[in-house]
Amino acid sequence: MLAAGIGAGDRVAIWAPNRREWIVAAVAAMAVGAAIVPLNTRLKGHEAGEILRRTSARILVTVGNFLGTDYPALLAEEALPALNRTICIDREWEAFISSGNHIPGAAVDAAMAGIGPNTISDIMFTSGTTGSPKGVLMTHGRIIPQFGTWIENTGLATGERYLIVNPFFHSFGMKAGWVACILAGAVIVPMPVFDVDAVIAAIEQHRISFLPGPPTIFQALLAARENRPFDASSLRGGTTGAAVVPPVLIERIRAELGMPDIITAYGMTECTNITGCRRGDPAEMIANTCGVAVAGNELRIVDDEGLPLPVGEAGEIWVRGPGVMLGYLDDPAATAEALDADGWLHTGDVGRLDDAGYLAITDRKKDMFITGGFNVYPAEVEKLLLRHPGVAQVAVIGVADERMGEVGAAFVVLRAGSAATAEDLAQWCRAEMANYKVPRRISLVSALPVNAAGKVLKDELRRLAG
Repeated sequence: MLAAGIGAGDRVAIWAPNRREWIVAAVAAMAVGAAIVPLNTRLKGHEAGEILRRTSARILVTVGNFLGTDYPALLAEEALPALNRTICIDREWEAFISSGNHIPGAAVDAAMAGIGPNTISDIMFTSGTTGSPKGVLMTHGRIIPQFGTWIENTGLATGERYLIVNPFFHSFGMKAGWVACILAGAVIVPMPVFDVDAVIAAIEQHRISFLPGPPTIFQALLAARENRPFDASSLRGGTTGAAVVPPVLIERIRAELGMPDIITAYGMTECTNITGCRRGDPAEMIANTCGVAVAGNELRIVDDEGLPLPVGEAGEIWVRGPGVMLGYLDDPAATAEALDADGWLHTGDVGRLDDAGYLAITDRKKDMFITGGFNVYPAEVEKLLLRHPGVAQVAVIGVADERMGEVGAAFVVLRAGSAATAEDLAQWCRAEMANYKVPRRISLVSALPVNAAGKVLKDELRRLAG
């Protein structure tokens, strides 16, 4: 990185699946004072290009081929004036590594000496109700202590083997993933794509002891085990969440997969470690709550005026603590909306606390829904769909889905003269947006239901969607 001219304040983007080089590139960039910009591997070229431009990323570390996609080719039409170099780790990694052989160790020491707790470590993008992705600014001092606490809570130990299925571009796969492993001295076993047979093979071959993931991963393992029993004796614990977790699933994970230390937790890109259950908590508690505030965090449940509500009453969840983000990249208005003058992060999630301080999330104040563990913001999907030449109006909601938790449903009003069908729109969406954002249902309607002020009545759309 030093040989490539990267130093304090620079940004290095990483657009690649889970693999060893991803971690090496990230640690190298942060070691010289740069911030990393993780990119979702499902993004299309224009989505990635926007993030690269907004962060002024100077280097892009990517792959020439992943699941048949040539990532550099996706950016061929993008204007990226700040980007000096693209490194494909499956083509030119060794050449890149060897290019730094002439840099003395003292130069690395000097670069690392300039890093402090307030140095920006990463800029992870999350969507928002405005329809534009927002870059969350995090610092080393906000991440390291938080995941020291996370390690204590989960019991992740030196030498344990952690299968990281959650993508590295996500806080779950990065911060509660390989960062936690490095802090704990655990062994990182990266998996680029979830495949139940590959997960089973890894558990047996590598003697995996720690396996986090959304409920769908555990449901798939349990279903596979009914058809072909496999050796799960090495498994001890993990974390789940990002969707509704039935109590029976926790019981089955403990009994059939032999994972006594499975827990649920709650976090978000803006504060990655908010609450967590404790090892040994009853299955009902783990399934129906997200645990208690982790050490250093304060929780508050408030009404629409920001006034605290009593135990048992539902309201917006606010959190304050050392892991709350610095703010949003180049967006003081959005930062001020999410983070108040007293340091409280307004999460947009709705929940309630019980007498023991356990948090249950009951709703989301924002329109955001979660599909297969990924946050989807209807405003962003609507903005993308409106780029289609045949679309005049669109409204997107999340609807329940047994396998994915929730999926998107789009209601579309076509422009006059357009002959586009729902399938035409679905194909266009698959080509133009990350697949987790693609609505699984598209309904063509003559008009959207609106109130007197012209606001779309999404509750009415939910009724129509059944």
